[in-house]
Amino acid sequence: METFTEPKELKEYSRYQEQRQKILADLTDDMIDAPIIDLINGFNKLPYCFTLQSCYGHFIYNSQKDSYNCEPLPTSDTITKVDYKIAYICFCIENSELGRGLHEALRGITAIDPVNIQFCCADWFWKKQVNSYALQVEPDRFKHKDRAILDYKEALYIENLRNKFFVHLRKLLQKSISGR
Repeated sequence: METFTEPKELKEYSRYQEQRQKILADLTDDMIDAPIIDLINGFNKLPYCFTLQSCYGHFIYNSQKDSYNCEPLPTSDTITKVDYKIAYICFCIENSELGRGLHEALRGITAIDPVNIQFCCADWFWKKQVNSYALQVEPDRFKHKDRAILDYKEALYIENLRNKFFVHLRKLLQKSISGR
């Protein structure tokens, strides 16, 4: 699946509130990966954004075949390749002062590691929902895909980066809630 296109400019969209209500009415916690339920619900409480899709980022390897595995990668000398399903959150952002501030703050998350974290759009999402943006943790060479085969050492790095990514998003959410 094509996940990456360059970010588009925020547009005026008169149906934002209507779309927000519709999407959030259909969202349940069992649709969200357990480690990020609180984060997704927190962003969805902000009136100037809502989430469309998310993934915690899953690592599948050797005997670990659960495609929704949330366990950390084990210390191992027998794992050579890891199938990584990317960590991401897709947001719809209101074109308002607070929305534009969030847009810039989300873009700033890429500074953690610009080679492996992208702020982007997906054309197929944008067609369904104007002002939709994804923030994803994915090695740059795979940024157009929703999964990648990584060697074990790189997978460990990406796992650590994914964890930092979500810590930074939690800090951003707290700042947004507190208004600081």
